[in-house]
Amino acid sequence: MWNFYLVRKERDWLILQASHPVFEGDDVDLRCRGKKEKDINEKIYYRNNKVIRRDYNSEVVRLHSVSRDNSKYHCTASGESFWIRWEEISEPLKIQVQELFPHPVLRASSSEPIEGSPVSLKCETWLPPLRSHIQLQFCFFREDKVLGSGWIDSPELQILTMWNEDSGSYWCQAKAVTPNIIKKSLRSRIRVQRIPVSDVNLEIQSPGGQLIEGKDLVLICSVAKGTGTVTFSWHREGTERRLGRKIQRALSAELQIAAVRGQDAGRYYCSADNLYGPILSKRIRVTLRSPVSRPVLTVRAPRARAVVVGDVVELRCETQSGSPPILYRFYHEDVTLGSSSAPSGGGVSFNLSLTTEHSGNYSCEANNSLGAQHSEAVPLRVTVPVSRPVLTFNPARAQVVVGDLLELRCEVQRGSPPILYWFYHEDVILGNTSAPFGGGASFNLSLTTEHSGNYSCGADNGLGVQRSYMVTLNFTGLSTNKVIHITVGIIGWLLSMLGLAATASLVSHFRTQRKSGGLRATGTPSYSPKEHREPSRSGPSNTDPHRPIHSEPAALMELQPVYSNVSPGHDNLVYSQIWSSHHTKENPAPSPKTHQKDEEPAIIYSEVKKAHPDDHEGQAHEDAAENYENLPCAPLALDR
Repeated sequence: MWNFYLVRKERDWLILQASHPVFEGDDVDLRCRGKKEKDINEKIYYRNNKVIRRDYNSEVVRLHSVSRDNSKYHCTASGESFWIRWEEISEPLKIQVQELFPHPVLRASSSEPIEGSPVSLKCETWLPPLRSHIQLQFCFFREDKVLGSGWIDSPELQILTMWNEDSGSYWCQAKAVTPNIIKKSLRSRIRVQRIPVSDVNLEIQSPGGQLIEGKDLVLICSVAKGTGTVTFSWHREGTERRLGRKIQRALSAELQIAAVRGQDAGRYYCSADNLYGPILSKRIRVTLRSPVSRPVLTVRAPRARAVVVGDVVELRCETQSGSPPILYRFYHEDVTLGSSSAPSGGGVSFNLSLTTEHSGNYSCEANNSLGAQHSEAVPLRVTVPVSRPVLTFNPARAQVVVGDLLELRCEVQRGSPPILYWFYHEDVILGNTSAPFGGGASFNLSLTTEHSGNYSCGADNGLGVQRSYMVTLNFTGLSTNKVIHITVGIIGWLLSMLGLAATASLVSHFRTQRKSGGLRATGTPSYSPKEHREPSRSGPSNTDPHRPIHSEPAALMELQPVYSNVSPGHDNLVYSQIWSSHHTKENPAPSPKTHQKDEEPAIIYSEVKKAHPDDHEGQAHEDAAENYENLPCAPLALDR
């Protein structure tokens, strides 16, 4: 059977339709329609004359994510009728695909920004009103390097600081999330401008350039203008090697020198450079300050030994080290006396006119605002010279009698202890006694007729002797007790004369006494008035300071016969006699009645030896005469 294939191309019998409007990335529905759809058995769709789809049942063919590629579409329809196969061809269809968004344009806030300043980049594009719901994302690039975090929803990117090395080519991309359409901008050139450094300045943290020894030195180098990476370096005059170097993107930098010492003082400067050449700062002199050391207080007095009320003493305070100015303060028992400043260093003095209240401890303080130092305490004892002493008698009667025990009392109203007192009778020294703690002193005297006259006393504490006024002592006669003593002494003398007439010699004891200068009365000073006409101003007393010295002449001794015997058993002893002498103890008594209670006897032995048969007559007579001369007979006491 013969089949005939008839190709017809009847206008408008078969047409190809497409949905519209169409934008990039949209899905497009193609519909191929004929006048007699029932006669059509098969439809074929073409793009650029290439089959893209054969369809037997579906009326619509969908094209996904079309692009603006200027493609042409058409379709064919075929069928059979009376053993004849036919085919119809549609007119070509060119789908008008609109641009979803234009290529973005990169815009910068400045194409030649100043180094260190910010720059804003913007990727500009837009969506048509019919596709305004589509979300766009953006990405920015310098050369081929992504800036920031990549794709972002914002069309702007802020670069906070631009540096010289950030100069280059910048561009951006815009992307539709759905459909996936990416477009990029053209490249834009950005050239970052660098400003040379200027007005380089060096400063230190401590005002005035003064630093404390042992502390850290901080040097700050800064520039008023300048961009980019700056190289800072620090220098000290006289040193070739730089002290330090730092490279950083900042207008200032600092260098710290730890624990500076004296050799670190000098003139400092710094330099700054950002590829246009180094610029130097002005020189700054750094002066190192040191805290004061512990001061030393010295007291300069007008006299070598003691200081006296009324003296002007100089208090000198000085520290061995410390930066000036230095303020000194003077203290007496922690009470401020005054202050004085040493602008150029060294020490200062403070003059003080002494009174009795100025005894005590003195100290001083040095301070130069880096810390105060206190000296050790220096004791100062202000000595008060003794005033004129006053001499008084006890008992204080207008007249006294021989035999009374008289107390001489010498006392000053003022004067620093210890005080040495001297007692005088007609300018003859009777004795001395000391008052270690001040006050007065006493001297006891058993009166004889020779003790009439003028009395005085002297006081000395090493600052000069003061003499009292003269006090006259008068006698009225013998006391009753004294008469009794003398009567007993006469009787004893008569008895002794009888014994002495029969005696050939005296006891060897009296020979020894004669050779040594005679008997010494109790209480008489052990020195002669010629040796101590004036008391020593500084030497210690030769007596016990707690025990007054009594001076009683030998004339006051009272001899009384106690017993005598003849031939007591020795062959060469013819006669012996014992005498007793009464004298008072050293304790003074207020009246003559009481001093008899304290009397104690002193025994004196005398003896006459019998002449030996072998001795010559002249020799025996000579020995006897010698013994008689040493006898302290009672008439001697009466004469006195």
